Amino acid sequence: MMQHAAHGGVAPLVTVFCDAASVCFRGVFMATTRCWSIGNLEHTITIRDASERDYEQWVSLWAQYNAFYGREGPTALSEDIVLSTWRRLFDPNEQVFCLVAEYGGRLVGLAHYIFHRNTITIEDTCYLQDLFAEPGMRGMGIGQKLMSAFYERANQAGTRGVYWHTHATNKTAMKLYDKIAANTEFVVYRSADLAKPT
Repeated sequence: MMQHAAHGGVAPLVTVFCDAASVCFRGVFMATTRCWSIGNLEHTITIRDASERDYEQWVSLWAQYNAFYGREGPTALSEDIVLSTWRRLFDPNEQVFCLVAEYGGRLVGLAHYIFHRNTITIEDTCYLQDLFAEPGMRGMGIGQKLMSAFYERANQAGTRGVYWHTHATNKTAMKLYDKIAANTEFVVYRSADLAKPT
C-alpha cells in the first residue's frame, strides 16, 4: 500500500499544483536540515515522520495552526476529531501522514498530507492539507524544509503530482509557494449542508 493538506475561513482560497515527477527543486530545496549559529551553539532543524511519542507537542502545534484559521474557542475542533486525526496518522489502512520539524528536541512545525486517487491520472496524487511553523521560529526555513520533505515523500510513492490550498490573504506563505509550484487560480467551494441542492 502506498504511504501516502483545505483550510477553513471565508477568505478566497488559492490552489497550487505541482507535477512532482518533474520537480528537482531547481536549487530551491537543497537539504532537509539546516544549521546555523546562535551564540556559541549550533542548532539543527530536522524533518522526520511523526511518532506516537510526539502527541503532546503535535496537538499544541495543531491547535495553533487551527487558531490561525479561526478554529478556536467555540469553533475549535472537538477532542474526538483531534484524537481521530492523530490515530489515522499511524493507521496502516489510512493514507494520511504527518511530517514534523524538530529543533533542540522539540517540535516547531508540522505538515499533514494525504494520498488519494485522481480521475485524470493513473497514479495517485498527494494533497498537503496542513502546513505550520511555530511563529517564534519563522524565517528559519522550516516551511521550506517541510515542503521539501513532502515533495520527497510524494516522489517516493510514485505519485503524479502534489497540490494544496491557502488563503489568498496568506501572502507570507505564498512567497514560498510561488517559487515551487503554479497558482492554478481555481476557486474552492465548500458546504457543510448536505441536503439536496435546489
